[in-house]
Amino acid sequence: MLSKYCGLASTFHEPHPSHRPVKNAGSLTGLSALELAQYARSDNVLEASIGMAAINSLIDIDEARCVKENALDVLARKGRGKNIAIVGSFPWVPKLRTIASTLWVIEQNPREGELPAEAAEEVLPQADVVGLTGTSFINHTVDRLLALSKNSFVVMVGPTTPLLPVLFDYGVDILAGTKVIEPDKTIRSISQGAIFSQVKGVRLVTMAKERKNDRTS
Repeated sequence: MLSKYCGLASTFHEPHPSHRPVKNAGSLTGLSALELAQYARSDNVLEASIGMAAINSLIDIDEARCVKENALDVLARKGRGKNIAIVGSFPWVPKLRTIASTLWVIEQNPREGELPAEAAEEVLPQADVVGLTGTSFINHTVDRLLALSKNSFVVMVGPTTPLLPVLFDYGVDILAGTKVIEPDKTIRSISQGAIFSQVKGVRLVTMAKERKNDRTS
């Protein structure tokens, strides 16, 4: 979404063939970014996706708070020889399996070797390091997942992740999201059906919590 800046969010669909319609579909460009941001509260996941993109389009990312490490490198460094839990399926999970003592992957629709969403209640409190997808804002699981990960080092990752330092006050240690640097290229690639790995005009951004003592070093 393009407002003050350009913001992205993953697109979710409900797990049944008859998707609920999006409120004001066809007239969304007539709404303000603040009005669209309210969609993030919706229990319609497609509306919530629109809302999160609107929120991300309003964030002035403080790049002075950013570091050069990407999410995988952080998870690998913090989780080597430890228990890692990943909420969401990412292409770099196999690399983490080679360095973790134990690696759990929790998914809404688990594949072989993955755990169902309800396993989070048991697994996350055991994890030293947690990788949490930003889409947890869209399906409204973020509060519970952060509460379960309160004793873990938490990395929130993905294009939906809001790059807002205030999230460090709620238990997140690293925010690994996306900054759109060439909106025209980004909008063009998305409008032509690109998945995230194909989207042009973006840069991966990692923001770290400022702290004196690192609890997992």
